[in-house]
Amino acid sequence: MGEPLIRTVDLCKSFGDAPVLDHISAEICEGEKVVIIGPSGSGKSTFLRCLNMLETPTEGKIYFEGTELTHTTKLDEHRKKMGMVFQHFNLFPHLTVLKNITLAAVEARLEARRKQKLKISKKEIVAQENERAMQLLGRIGLQDKANAYPSTLSGGQKQRIAIVRSLAMNPKVMLFDEPTSALDPEMVGEVLSLMKELADDGMTMIVVTHEMRFARNVATRVLFMDGGKIAADGTPQQIFDAPEDERLKVFLSKVL
Repeated sequence: MGEPLIRTVDLCKSFGDAPVLDHISAEICEGEKVVIIGPSGSGKSTFLRCLNMLETPTEGKIYFEGTELTHTTKLDEHRKKMGMVFQHFNLFPHLTVLKNITLAAVEARLEARRKQKLKISKKEIVAQENERAMQLLGRIGLQDKANAYPSTLSGGQKQRIAIVRSLAMNPKVMLFDEPTSALDPEMVGEVLSLMKELADDGMTMIVVTHEMRFARNVATRVLFMDGGKIAADGTPQQIFDAPEDERLKVFLSKVL
């Protein structure tokens, strides 16, 4: 797999006096599809949000492409390479689908040109990003929704567009925080299908989910978290077919 894309060393996070993450050291390599499972309150989402510093660790270190994020002065530059998909979509309700997808990508390219002191043609950049956004929408069969507003979309459509919005930034890794938990059951499949396509295309992915079938079929590696620790780490076969950790056995007996 090569050098780790993401590495945590003794990562801890507390909210007040309540510890949520307890000295987690982990490595995620480029190309891996890591699925994080575990009971509610085990620290899964907090761990994911710490990876791109949406939550600031209480102790420990986080490295991304060899840079320590916990002390870098260029955090935003690294975050642009880490796509994040949330449970509740987080689309801008006052912007069209097309504008939701292109907004961050256009601003990132304009900022890069300013730093390089290149002549800025916003009109040209917008046109290029609009074209790419339409290609991405075509990939998920939603080109006809380009000028629609989020309020007119189903939950499954909103989440697929949220994923496409992250893809527009050409990320090195995609972080998914329970992306299907707010969806009606019939909409879950269309989102998981898109995520499987990304996995098949080689995207590095870290996914917090309760979808055990997705974890078994798509993950290259599964982390089981309990009590703020990684209690088990292995292939889907090791985790689901031959679990050794007793707490993992109990968890699986309730969810499978």
